[in-house]
Amino acid sequence: MREGYEGTGPGAITPDGCAVELYARLPVGDEPDVIAAAVPAGAHILELGSGVGRVTHPLLERGFTVTAVDESAEMLGRVRGARTICGPIEDLDLGERFDVVMLASFLVHAGDVEVRRGMLRTCARHVAEGGCVLIQREGADYHAKVPRERVDPSGFTVRIVSSEPVGDGVNSVRAEYVFPDAVWTQTFRSRPLTKEQFEEALAEAGLEVDTYLTPDGIWVRAIPVTCARFR
Repeated sequence: MREGYEGTGPGAITPDGCAVELYARLPVGDEPDVIAAAVPAGAHILELGSGVGRVTHPLLERGFTVTAVDESAEMLGRVRGARTICGPIEDLDLGERFDVVMLASFLVHAGDVEVRRGMLRTCARHVAEGGCVLIQREGADYHAKVPRERVDPSGFTVRIVSSEPVGDGVNSVRAEYVFPDAVWTQTFRSRPLTKEQFEEALAEAGLEVDTYLTPDGIWVRAIPVTCARFR
């Protein structure tokens, strides 16, 4: 387990507290549509933190080629139709470059600054010339409107129960997922980032915002700084 991370509930729990069985149940949202609209058709995508393939599989169905990376072998065991690589994102160095590198699931908000830096360096290291990096950020009120809950149309409830400061600008967040037949919890550490702090973190890795893809600013397309200079 990574320090400050914990998960409970049936089945395997990953080092960051995610429950494999839970993520196998969660429906896909609008992520594949956002991604497909932001990148060239048929692009080869390096998906960092793919989990069980919740987003991977819809992308494959849309004609993309996906290399799925996750540190959990149990998660990757659920992925079908994509090349899979097991290992920590922050240490990844495939010696390859991809049309698109994707860092979703709010991973850019990792509580450990060095982990975040490593993840963004991985993004910059693997994006091809002329390619882009897609990043998912937390919403503006992610840590403010707590506790809160949402009832999914498919019949489960997700709650953000608490978000408590633990020092150095990091919060410990506790989430609950309640299904009719099972309950899972996840406790994880998150570092809130203002827009300015987020862009500074990108710049440190040699990346720059190309555009904010959604009105809420949650999805971002970034490009290497060297490419930005010649737009």
